[in-house]
Amino acid sequence: MTQTTAKAAHRTGEATLDTIAWIRLSSVTLPLATPVSDAKVLTGRQKPMTEVAFLFVELETAGGHQGIGFSYAKRAGGPGQFAHAREIAGNLIGEDPSDIGRIWTKLVWAGASVGRSGLATQAIAAYDVALWDLKAKRAGLPLAKLLGAHRDSVRCYNTSGGFLHTPTEQVLENASASLASGIGGIKIKVGHPDGKQDLRRLTAVREHIGEDVPLMVDANQQWDRPTAQRMGRALEEFGLVWIEEPLDAYDAPGHAALAASLDTPVATGEMLASVAEHWELIRQGAADVIQPDAPRIGGITQFLKLAALAEHHQLQLAPHFAMEIHLHLAAAYPIEPWVEHFDWLEPLFNERLAISDGRMHLSARPGLGITLSEQARAWTQATHVAGTRP
Repeated sequence: MTQTTAKAAHRTGEATLDTIAWIRLSSVTLPLATPVSDAKVLTGRQKPMTEVAFLFVELETAGGHQGIGFSYAKRAGGPGQFAHAREIAGNLIGEDPSDIGRIWTKLVWAGASVGRSGLATQAIAAYDVALWDLKAKRAGLPLAKLLGAHRDSVRCYNTSGGFLHTPTEQVLENASASLASGIGGIKIKVGHPDGKQDLRRLTAVREHIGEDVPLMVDANQQWDRPTAQRMGRALEEFGLVWIEEPLDAYDAPGHAALAASLDTPVATGEMLASVAEHWELIRQGAADVIQPDAPRIGGITQFLKLAALAEHHQLQLAPHFAMEIHLHLAAAYPIEPWVEHFDWLEPLFNERLAISDGRMHLSARPGLGITLSEQARAWTQATHVAGTRP
């Protein structure tokens, strides 16, 4: 049998129920109402963030089934994701959308020279998420239910109200508003050059919200090992749920030593771009709470592999950003997780996630349960279409 005939046999076999016929890619730039700063800005490593670039993938099959997925990039990388996604788009046409794992591998090999992590697999992630959305919609189920949900709601905490550019009084007001809206926990940024300023700010927040409200901090990788150890000891009195990214994301030995020395759990992982990188954290005992980001590690297919490893090692899970995707993945994780609330993405979608009693709730909508808004269309910078719409 020739290679061409073998491919045809695969695509037209008895078990192939449908094929991908049409793809639309959209590069969308979301402006932020206020420039955002964390410790990386205070240390001069980055400039304040003013926008987020999104790569949206919309799929449709010959049978009329549709799926939507997205990836994103902060500060830089958005045009690169779009360019790579455009290059490999033709590889999906004619494929059975149910063969998600095989398609992921095919797309990786289509751009093998640029590797299996980073920008390349973040572009693939948008396709992968769209395929899972399509599969769940075809089944008539929310994605979490397709995966096998352990719960219909997930504990949620707010991050967007506690950035370092925000004055302390405003952080307190934001925390009150978040709790009043039904959000269950508050996370604030730390990492000022003077650690005493972090402690004063944190003391004000803890006194304001009370001892019983879950509270987390995030240093965004800006401490060295001695500073992290010193600050970690000073933070023990606040009863934190976790200390996030106290060290460089790739310093697994440093995170492991810190986690072993503190009562407060250590959380990290959001900046890693593959399952393999997360495995190194897990292998070395470097995290009590693992924080993968599905769009960053290659999509839902890769996230599920990582979740299985994390569960096997009895780790807590708190996925980073993109709550529209991560609510479903967290709901399907066996150990009670957290999901991060950001309202930044809300203008992109017609739907809103329900929050009450400290938890984010699954809806009955099939798939991810999202559709692109007219505002998202208006913010579109570039599009690319492959195939023919049925």
